[in-house]
Amino acid sequence: MASRQVLVFAAAAIAAAFLLAPASAEVFTVGDAAGWTLKYPATWTDGKTFVVGDSLTFMYPSDKHNVMEVTGADFKACNVTGNALGTWNSGSDTVPLAKAGRTWFVCSVGNHCAQGMKFLVVTADSTAQSPAAPPSSSASFISGAVSQAIAAAGAVAAAAFMF
Repeated sequence: MASRQVLVFAAAAIAAAFLLAPASAEVFTVGDAAGWTLKYPATWTDGKTFVVGDSLTFMYPSDKHNVMEVTGADFKACNVTGNALGTWNSGSDTVPLAKAGRTWFVCSVGNHCAQGMKFLVVTADSTAQSPAAPPSSSASFISGAVSQAIAAAGAVAAAAFMF
């Protein structure tokens, strides 16, 4: 009898671990297939939800572009000679979204910023829940993981009662 209780408790603990697991962070490729180039779609962030822990990957020809994080005022004015908050120039840069709030990115090469090679990301706290946000791929992952955890817990509990 005690061994059944231990197995049932273990199954419940496993299920709880899956239920309480944080959502997997997403890695977004800036510009999707167009990448971070002059053909970068100005509407790229539309419909996307960014949370702390997500990352942005910038793919671009390093001899033609770069990535610069700037202040809101420098973003608005396309001031690329101000104090950069961060600069990347490898052609394949991944920038983590480490805090909630607004983050502004531009290309500081020539007049690329003025040509529209810039965007704003609004990052939400990873613990905040937005009821209006559509389900993302991480939500689907969690849903699947929860279903698997419940099935696994049920199987373990059933096995416990067989002994």
